[in-house]
Amino acid sequence: MDISRKAVKGSDTLVFASIGPSGRMLLMKEVTTSELQETFEEQATAIAEAGADGIVVETMIDINEALIAIAAAKKTGLPVVGCMTLDSGKNKDRTMMGNTAGEVAEKFTAAGVDVVGSNCGQGIEGFINICQQMRQVTTLPLWMKANAGLPEFVDGQTVFNTSPEEFVKLVPDLLNAGANFIGGCCGTNPSFIKAIADTIR
Repeated sequence: MDISRKAVKGSDTLVFASIGPSGRMLLMKEVTTSELQETFEEQATAIAEAGADGIVVETMIDINEALIAIAAAKKTGLPVVGCMTLDSGKNKDRTMMGNTAGEVAEKFTAAGVDVVGSNCGQGIEGFINICQQMRQVTTLPLWMKANAGLPEFVDGQTVFNTSPEEFVKLVPDLLNAGANFIGGCCGTNPSFIKAIADTIR
């Protein structure tokens, strides 16, 4: 948090910290609801005490775990963004557990998040449909963070082949679909964020 604060000093930039999945499955009884509650509340409290402007619950694959994390984040009083990874199903618009983008938006809106969204899982082209579905069921701001395409394993290295220039070609379509915040997840870097900002301007 200190590094991020120093990087944005003197600007009107906000610093959000993230809470990701535990890596354990509620469905498989690898973890209990109370254990997740305790862990997420501890993390959210630490984030708030460190001076974050908001909390992003992201890269979640189990909506029930996400809702537990959202509840913990809301206890801090900070703005909360709720994001699921939607990359399953025929149209790549469902969670691994089968929830649609619309269902995610409805449940997160009911849970009291300030912003609803999706991150990771696929390239920006897949986020247009996700964004459209979410916009149909919520009036909350929408947060979209796509990967730089899907990773490939080349010569022992994980490579993302989408360039910033290719990525931002679809930014206008994402805006038209209802996105309010657009960022980048796996495979992106500062050049992607600059290209997104330049395109939006």
